[in-house]
Amino acid sequence: MADRDDPPNRPGSPGVVAGVSETDRVKAFSDGVFAIVITLLVLELRVPEHEPGGLLHGLLQEWPAYLAFVVSFVYVGVIWLNHHALLRLVAGMTLALNWINLAVLLGAVIVPFSTSVLAAALAPGSDDRDRRVAVVLYAVAAALMSAPWMVLFGYLRRRPELLSPGVTRRYIRSQAFRPLTGLLLYGLSGLLGWFVNPVVGLVGIIVMICYHALTSEGLREGPLGRLLGRGSAGRPAS
Repeated sequence: MADRDDPPNRPGSPGVVAGVSETDRVKAFSDGVFAIVITLLVLELRVPEHEPGGLLHGLLQEWPAYLAFVVSFVYVGVIWLNHHALLRLVAGMTLALNWINLAVLLGAVIVPFSTSVLAAALAPGSDDRDRRVAVVLYAVAAALMSAPWMVLFGYLRRRPELLSPGVTRRYIRSQAFRPLTGLLLYGLSGLLGWFVNPVVGLVGIIVMICYHALTSEGLREGPLGRLLGRGSAGRPAS
């Protein structure tokens, strides 16, 4: 029996519908952007200045850069996984959807900058106020990344004809909880980093990255859903 939230008609080929195009170019362009962003992160890893025989000590002193790199590498990877899962839900692109996708990519390309600031602020001898500012900056950037995802899911609820076969508006509605959670809890992590301790804020950011990693396929469909014993509902197979 069909879900009453299923749209009655879907275009068999998005290219024949006025204002709707295929998703292939968007996938290729977005994957290219993510590849560049994740490569730029490694540019923050440099050979430290050192005296003869002091290379090991110099490398160990660079631990903030390594930490910032690993956190951001995983973060960009998680964004890519969520983006990849999202495009499997969409059968066609409109101009508005392309602009929303660009907003998502804007959030991704900011990550190398916030990573650089975080690595510099965590370096030995840095001021605690600088660490607080760096963690807040990272948290704010991550929170703002969630905003276009909320807009995106809201747009897809209003344009169900763009969804892939088998994806219902009910499923899309349920996924809007994830970016809302990100917006609120990344913001909370920033507040904790400023008013409590920057380490607490950074831990909160890492926890949220793990949350989005576990739910990249959806609240019910990913590892978190399997751990909680929930099944799939209203989305296509991978």
